Amino acid sequence: MKTFLRDLVTTLALAAIIYAGLQATFQTFVVDGPSMRPTFQHGQRLLVNKAVYRFREPKRGEVIVFHPPNNQQNDYIKRIIGLPGESVEISEGRVYIHRGNREVWPLDEPYIREETTRSFWGDVIPKDEYFVLGDNRNNSEDSRAGWTLPRQNIIGKAFLSIWPPEKWGLAPNYLYEEARS
Repeated sequence: MKTFLRDLVTTLALAAIIYAGLQATFQTFVVDGPSMRPTFQHGQRLLVNKAVYRFREPKRGEVIVFHPPNNQQNDYIKRIIGLPGESVEISEGRVYIHRGNREVWPLDEPYIREETTRSFWGDVIPKDEYFVLGDNRNNSEDSRAGWTLPRQNIIGKAFLSIWPPEKWGLAPNYLYEEARS
């Protein structure tokens, strides 16, 4: 009986440690609204990696979940478009990244199905902040509303779609060439 109790306590302790580790590393998130269509649908459930940005900087093209800086209660999901020190322009449905006074290039965005109808020209993105956009540009509350995202507001990177079953798989993060990100 002593061996059984010792094994039970050991198993329960190990399970608690594993559970705590998973809670510190991953979080579930339910997509609310159409702002990331067609990439993610309303009600789709994702697993978010909360640990990845402890080891590296967020990258352009990654889909992130975050606490919005405009004091909304619900967390948002958007794609990182602009990095610190850059500015973002949207003209005639295309997104352009400006770095310094001379370097400008259009983003290749194969995940966009419908071009945005709004033009935009942003200020230089402050240090440790990011410019984020929804993939459904004509129906997304994002950085075009005049805010950039402080790094400390980022919860994590969308990692895995876990519901519904037909959407199961790795989250479609789009990574740009390292030379331009």
